[in-house]
Amino acid sequence: MPFLIALLAGALSVLAYAPFGQFWLMPLSWMFLYVLLREESVRPGRGFVLGWLWGIGAMFAGLCWLVVALNRFGGMSAPLSVFLILLFSAGLALYPALAAAVFVRLRSRVWGLRVLLAAACWIGAELLRGQLFPSFPWLAIGYTQTPPSPLAGWAPVLGVYGVGFLLLLLAAMLVEAWMNSHARRRALLLSVLLCVSGFGLSFVAWTQPVGAPVRVALIQTNVAQDQKWRPELMMEHLQENLDLLRQYPAQISVLPESSLPMLEDQLPQGYMEAIEAQARAAGGDAVLGMFTRDAEGHIFNSSVTRGVSPSQRYSKNHLVPFGEYQPWGFGWFFKLASIPMADQTSGGAHQPLLLMAGQKIAMNICYEDVFGEELRRALPEATLMLNVSNLAWYGDSHAQPQHLQMSRMRALESGRPQLRSTNTGMTGIVMPDGSVDKVLAPFTQGAVVAEVRGYQGRTPFIWVGDWPVKIACALILVWALGRQRRR
Repeated sequence: MPFLIALLAGALSVLAYAPFGQFWLMPLSWMFLYVLLREESVRPGRGFVLGWLWGIGAMFAGLCWLVVALNRFGGMSAPLSVFLILLFSAGLALYPALAAAVFVRLRSRVWGLRVLLAAACWIGAELLRGQLFPSFPWLAIGYTQTPPSPLAGWAPVLGVYGVGFLLLLLAAMLVEAWMNSHARRRALLLSVLLCVSGFGLSFVAWTQPVGAPVRVALIQTNVAQDQKWRPELMMEHLQENLDLLRQYPAQISVLPESSLPMLEDQLPQGYMEAIEAQARAAGGDAVLGMFTRDAEGHIFNSSVTRGVSPSQRYSKNHLVPFGEYQPWGFGWFFKLASIPMADQTSGGAHQPLLLMAGQKIAMNICYEDVFGEELRRALPEATLMLNVSNLAWYGDSHAQPQHLQMSRMRALESGRPQLRSTNTGMTGIVMPDGSVDKVLAPFTQGAVVAEVRGYQGRTPFIWVGDWPVKIACALILVWALGRQRRR
């Protein structure tokens, strides 16, 4: 029964993320696991299995939309797609399994150290999951605490992992208040203080608007993934992009990731000149998602600008394993799946900001905006953050709202508007307080046209990034290990 409880509790956590947005369910989901792990009869091996099952439930429920990419667009059978996603979830679940085993091994009889250790083990494992192969920080638990969560105010201070650390402290203290009469008063008081302080911090304006408003057009092309790469339709798609730029003139007009479905050097003669002429006629610049190739033949997932400003380029740095490059030892996967443009090259970690309409724009492409610590490199110089994505791979699934929720966390961390132009959704504008100002309905063609101001200044997260959380986790683990050895 405990194993089934752990599995179901993990699956319950998916309701805390977008599109459901029941942020209070994440601490509840994790409280079930904490109750099981705090029992003195539980040994590290059993703790490992409990944590692994919780992780499988959480990962598979949260990532089941990957089946759409493998089955519908990757050419795999449905049973094989489900099996591979379950296998992937089981691999990712090794991180919470490790966290649970370490917690049980170092578990203290002192309730204060016990709750700190639980948070440190769990967030330490999440930090590792975001750094080690396959470097996949999607579904970090802190993402569930975007507004209206009372913990959202901590995001500009500590970032998504810091918010996750506080969430786990809160959950563990509530369990201690329920099960430990000696801890009840202090645990409840600290829980209230965490929520009240987070609510108070949400009213702090860490950054300020700068310069005149800029008119932007964030275009949603709505091209089905199984139509994008058909040779007989490519000219139609190219003309459609040109028509959309003409329909939505602005100082900054943005087409999403891979909106031009061919390499730059394969475009029809005069096409880029037509794009530039259209952008100049509107008195602005167009940002185009396309694939580029260098003299050595390396292929890049790029965003290229044309218009009144000098032509600029940003190429994706953090590539997606399996989708954009082939990890070593996984050739068998590519024999089973058909994935176009899966041999890309990283554009490099340090690329210049895009300068348009008086703004300094930090570009990031699709999956890159899941890595808050990497986006920090462009701050505080950047005044706007711009993400272009193509989530058509995942159909009408939770992938789109989950991605928008992560953009909300990036806006909170950076104190800057996050502009999003996507192929099928969700195209919109996220304000520095994490609120969604405007968003286009998914699977529709159109644009979000608005006046946007850049922002300047630093949030505490811009200053220090994830280092306070990393140091806190390390110190707590060292402290717990020292106590264990002395015992």
